[in-house]
Amino acid sequence: MEINNSPSSKIWKRFKKNKMAFGGLLFILTMSLMGILGYLITPDKSPMANTMHLQLSNKKPGRSFDFLIISRKNNIEKVNFLELMLHGQEADFKSIPITAYREVGDKVYVREYIGDDEQAEESEYPKLSSNQQYRQTFWLGTDTYGRDMLSRLILGIRVSLSVGLMAVLISLFIGVCLGALAGYFGGKTDALISWFMNVIWSLPSLLLVIAISFALGKGFWQIFIAVGLSTWVDVSRLVRGQVMALKEVEFVEASKALGFSTSRTIIRHILPNIAGPILVVASANFASAILLETGLSFLGFGAQPPMPSWGSMIKENYGYIIMDAAYLALLPGLAIMLTVYAFNLLAIGLRDAFDVKSQNISV
Repeated sequence: MEINNSPSSKIWKRFKKNKMAFGGLLFILTMSLMGILGYLITPDKSPMANTMHLQLSNKKPGRSFDFLIISRKNNIEKVNFLELMLHGQEADFKSIPITAYREVGDKVYVREYIGDDEQAEESEYPKLSSNQQYRQTFWLGTDTYGRDMLSRLILGIRVSLSVGLMAVLISLFIGVCLGALAGYFGGKTDALISWFMNVIWSLPSLLLVIAISFALGKGFWQIFIAVGLSTWVDVSRLVRGQVMALKEVEFVEASKALGFSTSRTIIRHILPNIAGPILVVASANFASAILLETGLSFLGFGAQPPMPSWGSMIKENYGYIIMDAAYLALLPGLAIMLTVYAFNLLAIGLRDAFDVKSQNISV
């Protein structure tokens, strides 16, 4: 049996031995899969999971209610599988929660739900079909507007992970380019870039993101740019130091002697040898980007309502922490904490896996 002794396989074996880091990776992959599936697994498949039943405001997790369809919308177009997964399907009916139901001829008589301790008068509606009544369970309860919390938490994964991913890609592009230039050329180029890095480094990240958001305006894509432009300094400082250490080694000198261009020397010969540290700082920046995005959303600069975002969900419901509906703020807060913790575990695991000096593996 042939044994794979490549450096990548050894790194993977070292990483798998770290159970906490591997568990963090599995958690991130699970969250990513849930975010990709999106509306396919949410109980509320309407766009933004924004179906409101104000009568069901702040209902406890696990509550079930009966609903009556009171009207149909005939002009709603059915979307295909991909559109359903990405954008959801607008409901083709309007419904109300009920506590009592009876049919008389072509009429339906119901008592609408208006509260646990109150009973509404009986109302009359036309009978539409045999399946006019249905039951729905709110596994994680409802928010202030009577929207399904589980659906909005699942869709909030998309916001946090997409912002984290795009912000990390932007920060990697800027940080690697500037860090490589500063470390390779040195001199005035290094002094100028280092001065710029120190200026950005001295600014509080959240204030910098807010300032960029003010300049770009409120919106979803603006968050990508704002968070990405505030997290590149860590990458740049790391790459600068690594390139400075590698630019004098033999294989780089050989590349220069063979007449290879500077860009090829950096891209083909230096950067692949520092991929490990870059992946570690990228994982840590992913967690920082999620925290920045939730902070922005909490302050009103991030994803705008009704788009579900963990930060905006905490903002809408933090007042209930001292009341009997603390779960409204605790659930998105717990989601943020677990996701950030998973990325931190991943960063630590990658750091240890790439640290060949402190580990010996017998294959």
